[in-house]
Amino acid sequence: MVHDHAHGLPDDTLLSTDKGIRALKVSLLGLLATAAFQAGIAIVGGSAALLADTIHNLADAFTTVPLWIAFVLARRQATRRFTYGYGRAEDVAGAVILLFILFSAGVSGYESYVKLVRGEPITLLGLGMLAGLVGVVGNEAVARYKIRVGNEIGSASLVADGQHSRVDGLTSLAAFLGLLGVFLGRQFDIPGLALADPIAGFVITLAILWILVDVGADVVGRLMDAIDPAIVEEMERIATSVEGVSSVHDLRARWLGHNITMEIHICVAGGQTLAEAHALGEKVRHELLHHIPRLSDVIVHADPQDETEGCRGGETM
Repeated sequence: MVHDHAHGLPDDTLLSTDKGIRALKVSLLGLLATAAFQAGIAIVGGSAALLADTIHNLADAFTTVPLWIAFVLARRQATRRFTYGYGRAEDVAGAVILLFILFSAGVSGYESYVKLVRGEPITLLGLGMLAGLVGVVGNEAVARYKIRVGNEIGSASLVADGQHSRVDGLTSLAAFLGLLGVFLGRQFDIPGLALADPIAGFVITLAILWILVDVGADVVGRLMDAIDPAIVEEMERIATSVEGVSSVHDLRARWLGHNITMEIHICVAGGQTLAEAHALGEKVRHELLHHIPRLSDVIVHADPQDETEGCRGGETM
């Protein structure tokens, strides 16, 4: 027997989506303000490290756009064509974010190479260092906000984007240190320190690539329906703790955006009536929904337990 548990988007899902959209709006404005302040100084002053950091911050700001679109789509009801709804759009947005990060790495690396080869003098060192520090503070503030909201609503994509912003703060620090090196080189007549700026630009490029690999593992994992084995073990523990369930098998779970859906087979006494097996399945479903964070849908299959043949495939609850 198949029991229909889908009655539209739950209120908590809509609320979490709204929180996610609000976090993206605030972070977008914050990152754009930070990048705009840095951009003017980087272009006029000619700092490769600061320009690379500015480009990265701009790219990071615009990675919020596909995630924003995904959150908006997630509010839509499931259709006959998209029977699981639109939660997967959040994972697709994660893939788009990877492309933004890759592009920013290419541009910052190229700009650093050009500055290294041409050796153009840097001006406005004081303002440049100030812009670097503004980048540190601005990115960290945005990072803390996105990570906090991401944890609240269970969005791995938003948390990853927040972690991305946090490392952006470190690249801003690298830009500051590069300019500081140039400043100290001029003050104490150390010619070699003039290379500190483009070198810092290359360090930033490597940091961006590190982010790409780190965030990419999460994004690709979600697209491949990966889930933390510890969550699966907890699901199995909860289901088997329900009185009347002798064992469980063939458990499948996956993330759809910032919500989890799952299917599970439970073994029940073969002599039970269909109504009794259904009631037991409902109890298992209730326990899972109550104890597993971000779990939005559960399908329970009740398999009769045979004394000689073991557990056989049976009804769907």
